[in-house]
Amino acid sequence: MSFNQIMPALGILVAIISAFVPLEWWPLILLLIGLVHGFGGQEKDPVIIVSVVLAAIAFPTIADSLNAIPMIGAHLDTIIDNFAIAIGGYAIALLVLDLKDRIMPAEA
Repeated sequence: MSFNQIMPALGILVAIISAFVPLEWWPLILLLIGLVHGFGGQEKDPVIIVSVVLAAIAFPTIADSLNAIPMIGAHLDTIIDNFAIAIGGYAIALLVLDLKDRIMPAEA
């Protein structure tokens, strides 16, 4: 498995665990997973970058509608909200790298 497969899988796994095991550190852990993925992978494709930013914005909105599902809706909402934190960390890292490249372009 590559780095770009391990980090999202880790984010999903931690998001699922965080829905059932109460710990105040879950948001920070998820954010760090996203930041490590973003800074470690250093995605350059602008379509992927825009997709990540849109997912970070859209996932919490989509998750809120899952509350209507009886029995499991609240858990699904929590899982997707928490995964959105990891995606948000990934988006922040990608945007920081993009800003760095704009401010300090690579010399040819």
